[in-house]
Amino acid sequence: MITFHVDRADSVPAYAQLIRQVREALRMGLLHPGDQLPTVRSVVTSCTVNPSTVLKAYRELELAGLVEARQGSGTFVSGTLGDADPHVMARLRSGLSRWLGQAREAGLEAEDVQALIASVITEDSLRQAQAGNGPPQTEPVARAAFGKEGDAA
Repeated sequence: MITFHVDRADSVPAYAQLIRQVREALRMGLLHPGDQLPTVRSVVTSCTVNPSTVLKAYRELELAGLVEARQGSGTFVSGTLGDADPHVMARLRSGLSRWLGQAREAGLEAEDVQALIASVITEDSLRQAQAGNGPPQTEPVARAAFGKEGDAA
């Protein structure tokens, strides 16, 4: 089961942080269809957020087809994101973690790391678009990959 955390210093609203964490867990293979999300009450207690915040996040995840609320039973994962091999994801995550350590040793701060990653993603998206592989991706991805402290999520 996923354990949520909410960063009060983050400019991203708490409900969006919860959504992001579920989406990241799905992409990383930590959540699978049939898995139960924590109850609203447990998230309210552990994250000290309003129940409506959790309900809003769960409702948006349900509208996206990623979870399903079952009356009296809870909220369960019903969809997936990405189809990357979990072993490949683990290997890449490990490499990224090593790279992050090198970046820290070089004196880079979280915002420096985020800027680097965002610039590489933007450049890659533009190259893909120029090669005819679809429109460029403009969504900031570095924020989803790194939390406030710059640690891999």
